[in-house]
Order: sequence, then C-alpha cells, then structure tokens
Amino acid sequence: MSIASFTGAWKLLSSEMRTSSGEVQYPLGKDCAGRLVVDSDGNFSAQLMRRDRPKFASDDVVRGTDDEIRAAYQGYVSFWSQMEVDEAKKEITYVVEGSLFPNWLGHRNLRYYQFDDNRLTLKTPTFLMAEQEITGVLIWERI
Repeated sequence: MSIASFTGAWKLLSSEMRTSSGEVQYPLGKDCAGRLVVDSDGNFSAQLMRRDRPKFASDDVVRGTDDEIRAAYQGYVSFWSQMEVDEAKKEITYVVEGSLFPNWLGHRNLRYYQFDDNRLTLKTPTFLMAEQEITGVLIWERI
C-alpha cells in the first residue's frame, strides 16, 4: 500500500490498549472520537479525545480551574507528522513534528497497518507499561 491508500479523512472507531494477559483498556473511553487526515505527500494530523470530558464552568477557554484543565488535557491527544510507508512490512513510521504533549516532539514512531475495506487498523509494537506487555490498537474508518 502506498501513501495514496492512506490519503483522505478517517474517523476513529476505537482506541484500545491490549495487555499480554488479554485485558482490554480504553484510555480515551469506549466511546472515544477522533480524526486522522492524510494528504498525498504523507503529511498527517491526528486528534483523539474522550467524549465525556467535562466542560469548563466559566465557559472561557483561558479561565478553567486546574481540575478542568487537567481533565481536558488528559482526555485529548493531538499531533502532526509526515509518514513513510514500507509496503513490504506493512509498516508506517513517522517523527512527531508537533504535539499537545511536548515530550513527543522528535519521537520516531512505528505502526503496523492493515486495511479491511474502508477500515484501517494501526497497531503499536508491544511495549512495557507497569510491568505488563501492551499493544495499542486503533481502528479508523474512511469518511
């Protein structure tokens, strides 16, 4: 699959963390939302969020309480980059150019991909978190 296969807009259907013991966790909730937009040069942006983030009582973007700001931040993921596709390995790689989470800047990421009709599944390599092996799995549907 070339970059052309990824080009377009995608909506997030699910975002899961699967442990080696078979447990499934939903860091953004079971009813998460998101968009992935990819252009013909491989530039992309991704935004994911919890749908149940509480609104700010003040209705003012710069006057949230510490708890409101924390909940808004922890319930939202946003970044942009440019992807490279390895068709033989069914892998994409990208270096984060901009992100809500500053520690991701410059970080190189690998994802395994699979297409099924109008759906795209992206999986992370297995990693350790809290002494458990975890794989992230995101399922997107073409809009």
